[in-house]
Amino acid sequence: MSGFSLELHPEKTRLVEFGRFAAENRQAQGLGKPEAFDFLGFTHMCSRCRRGRFQVQRHTSRKRMAAKLKQIREELMKRRHASIPAQGKWLRSVVQGFFQYVAVSTNSRRLRQFLKEVHRAWMHALRRPSQTHRMTWKRLYRLTDRWLPKPRILHPWPHDHFNARLRGRSPVR
Repeated sequence: MSGFSLELHPEKTRLVEFGRFAAENRQAQGLGKPEAFDFLGFTHMCSRCRRGRFQVQRHTSRKRMAAKLKQIREELMKRRHASIPAQGKWLRSVVQGFFQYVAVSTNSRRLRQFLKEVHRAWMHALRRPSQTHRMTWKRLYRLTDRWLPKPRILHPWPHDHFNARLRGRSPVR
């Protein structure tokens, strides 16, 4: 790393035991579960799948999600006097961009949680500080169904990318 004039930050760098046998190794040493760590906006954790095999779980980092929601709330308050279609188009692009990055396997719960918070933020912006507001949750859900994307996994496990179905055709043709 010194060849590229790079240094490790001592407060941000640590060595953790992670991987397929980390839980067994830590249990043999009398330690708890393997540590989780944040990297590239995700919290990575050792876990087991339903079949009992090792699995790396990736969830959106709390810091990253909170920062994005704060940014959305601030921008919605600036745009709250714009038309609803203009707000919907902008909000769709922001939410869709966020989902494009974080919609990985094992992260669906955080995706739903993020969308729920976006709903609440948009409701708050649309109600405006007045004594009479016409925005109800029923009306908001019609708007979100129209303008916001549904949370779904866009990046499946790596082995699923190569699971091509040939439908009876030869792969050499």
